[in-house]
Amino acid sequence: MADKKIPGKKGLDRAPVWARLALFFLIWVFISYAYMYFRPVEQVEHIPYTLFKEQVAQGQVSEIEVKGQEVSGRYVSEKKNEESKKILGGRYFETVLPSFDDPELITLLEKKEVIINAKPDERSWFWTLVITLLPWVLIIGFFVMINKRMRQQLGSSGGPFGFGKSKAKKVKQEEVTVKFKDVAGLENAKHELEEMVDYLKEPGKFRNLGGELPKGILLAGPPGTGKTLMARAMAGEAGVPFFNISGSEFIEMFVGVGASRVRDMFATAKKESPALIFIDELDSIGRVRGTGIGGGHDEREQTLNQILSEMDGFSPHESVIVLAATNRPDVLDPALVRPGRFDRQITLDMPQRNARKEILVLHAGKVPLADDVDFDLIAGATVGFSGADLKNLVNEAALLAARKGKEQVEMEDFNESRDKIIMGVKREDRISDEEKKMVAYHEAGHALTALMVPGADPLSKVTIIPRGRSLGATEQVPEEDRHNLGKKYLMNRIAVMVGGRAAEEVVFNDITSGAGDDLKKATEIARRMVCQWGMSEKIGPVAFKKGEPHPFLGRELTEEKDYSEATAQVIDDEIKSILLAGEETARKIMEENRQKLDTLAEELMKEETLTSEEIQKLLQLEEEKS
Repeated sequence: MADKKIPGKKGLDRAPVWARLALFFLIWVFISYAYMYFRPVEQVEHIPYTLFKEQVAQGQVSEIEVKGQEVSGRYVSEKKNEESKKILGGRYFETVLPSFDDPELITLLEKKEVIINAKPDERSWFWTLVITLLPWVLIIGFFVMINKRMRQQLGSSGGPFGFGKSKAKKVKQEEVTVKFKDVAGLENAKHELEEMVDYLKEPGKFRNLGGELPKGILLAGPPGTGKTLMARAMAGEAGVPFFNISGSEFIEMFVGVGASRVRDMFATAKKESPALIFIDELDSIGRVRGTGIGGGHDEREQTLNQILSEMDGFSPHESVIVLAATNRPDVLDPALVRPGRFDRQITLDMPQRNARKEILVLHAGKVPLADDVDFDLIAGATVGFSGADLKNLVNEAALLAARKGKEQVEMEDFNESRDKIIMGVKREDRISDEEKKMVAYHEAGHALTALMVPGADPLSKVTIIPRGRSLGATEQVPEEDRHNLGKKYLMNRIAVMVGGRAAEEVVFNDITSGAGDDLKKATEIARRMVCQWGMSEKIGPVAFKKGEPHPFLGRELTEEKDYSEATAQVIDDEIKSILLAGEETARKIMEENRQKLDTLAEELMKEETLTSEEIQKLLQLEEEKS
């Protein structure tokens, strides 16, 4: 297969200028050498100096040309010296003068009336210059090539001589087109940042009252909640230079490089103040120091120390604001988040229902929508979606509608895209009728428990179409976003989770591995109820350290137990009792409503997907029959 070429460029056009010049120079040198060593030998006779003098003395030389110590000449005409031509083999000759002087030669040449043409030795100094400069040209070209390669690997930080230069990307004012109006939701965060914009535009209004510009603003929140977008919006509103860099770009294998880059970045920003510096993923360099891992002189800690020094060294009149983003504010060093460095910490939570609707409307502004699209329903069905997830949902719906050949995006496209994002792509593998029946009863058990348990989230849809790693799914959509979870609600939620396993036991007198993920989630809720939320009667209102990862290792392996072995046994017993209570509730529902369970499972095997309205009608008809 031929190599893929850059459009519009061929051959030497893709090479740098110095490479083209070097190539032409080498070609010229090659041609010159070729001319010297490969010119026709039958026209020129190379003769010794003694033979040259003999030919002059015999009157066989008519003309010579002298260049330094090189002598070339021509014999007399062929008619006069036919015999000499046969002996010497040609009309022209060349020889080299000896290094010592020969005063007899000039006298002999004048006596024989030989024409003498003298020319300066141009070729000698030229080739001397070529031999002198050629190695340097090659050496310089080699270093230029190495410099270019290292620039590509290290980024635009000055190549091999610019390790300590900042890799922050400066975004021009005209390139930042995002404003606060382009960010849906996050009203509290926008209100805080608008105050910073006012300070950058009119600093005198705040200084007259003794107010000082905050040196740093920390944006904390889960991934996809719009931290980077808010930083760009602030830069767009303020109309100031915007420097963007990730925390990992400070770190190199050489100790001290990161600190040098920090100094260079702050120095550049101060020259262009007022300015904004945005550091993404701050936790990669701002984690807690002094844990004994790596000592106190490793590259990461030196970089952090330099950031602390630079932010503490700002004068009150330097209009430079540092914005940073992280989704792990709990692991940051206390010296970094204290007042005077990052003065303000703004939390960006997952968007609530109204905010999700605003985000959907914003991203769907350029999408042709059908009349049946209801953003209220979509916002209610996307609990836990971040702003990035919602943008992806709109894009997936548009791509799906295009694949189907539609001219508008319909509600079913949004619903199918939501299922794809939550549960994965539809699996093409076929399952047997026996396994399909088992899955149908499993999902019917979840659905029936969700309908019968008081206070559970409303049922939305049940499907036995395999997606991702699951063979089926039961969806519940809360009527409103919950901020407080009660004990009864959590117990009912656990009962719904183990409802599928209870249905398998009641119907088939057997259990399968299909409840693995359900048990994992139910156990996690029960563990939190006992260890963190004080919802256990035997343990009481006590919180234990559980599930808090180490700031470096990020695992639970290093956490210390703050309870005894006897208490650990009680914790395990309480978790088990909560799960058994949920399973007992679900089993009782299955046994008391066996006919509804069979009807629901049989309909699932026929239709494969049932909505909440279809399930309600089906169960209502079953009640009327009975």
